[in-house]
Amino acid sequence: MKLKIAAIRSGTDPVGKLPSGSFPKTLEMQLGCPKCDVSYNLVVDWDQAADRWFPENSQPLIRLLKKAIFMGHSTDHQVTHFETEGVVVTSFAVPRPVISSRPN
Repeated sequence: MKLKIAAIRSGTDPVGKLPSGSFPKTLEMQLGCPKCDVSYNLVVDWDQAADRWFPENSQPLIRLLKKAIFMGHSTDHQVTHFETEGVVVTSFAVPRPVISSRPN
């Protein structure tokens, strides 16, 4: 099974599905935006986090998530949920409510 890590903005709920498996585990390490005070919690399947090779195998994915968070600063961190299991980072944003501009 490929390693899948999700980064979820602190104070928000996940928008997409969490990594599948026995149950999700939030890692102690958080990723932060270097330009502001926004932080993201890392979530991974518990079985994968308990693997003896997890620290080595997770580093490339964590670097991808750090870069995605840094790039998200330009959009004021509208994306609240990032996920990766390889070379592609998937982003999930909360849909903004549509405001009607019809006159009353």
